[in-house]
Amino acid sequence: MNISIITIGKLKEKYLKQGIDEYLKRLGAYAKVEIIELADEKAPEQLSEAEMEQVKQKEGERILSKISDDTHVIALAIEGKQRSSESLAKEIDKLATYGKSKIAFVIGGSLGLSDQVMKRSNDTLSFSKMTFPHQLMRLILLEQVYRAFRINRGEPYHK
Repeated sequence: MNISIITIGKLKEKYLKQGIDEYLKRLGAYAKVEIIELADEKAPEQLSEAEMEQVKQKEGERILSKISDDTHVIALAIEGKQRSSESLAKEIDKLATYGKSKIAFVIGGSLGLSDQVMKRSNDTLSFSKMTFPHQLMRLILLEQVYRAFRINRGEPYHK
């Protein structure tokens, strides 16, 4: 299975990089996982609604350019579906069973994802109604994907 995490913005925090590297190493036994970092659109702090949409659209174009037609896309969004770890594990297992060997999880920038990215997505995922920094979401997502593989293989880790 090939898993991509397509994300807007560069990761700067050393402690997050260390955690992400650890989970990437652990996941290597189960899947090929790559993180695709795309530049965020530079914008002033105060934006009109139209300017926000323009920023999301530009970031969305960058995201969509990294997704092939045969990729199953799961967008991370506050309004997405909340799942248990077991439910996410079942979903990943089902995708593998039905020949969907390419999965892309998409993490938007600080303004979220464009309508075009949401339309291209096959599914949505929300970890909480709370807002988290998109850099932290990479770590949380990788941990949950790792947990999903452990659950699916019946290996100890998940409690």
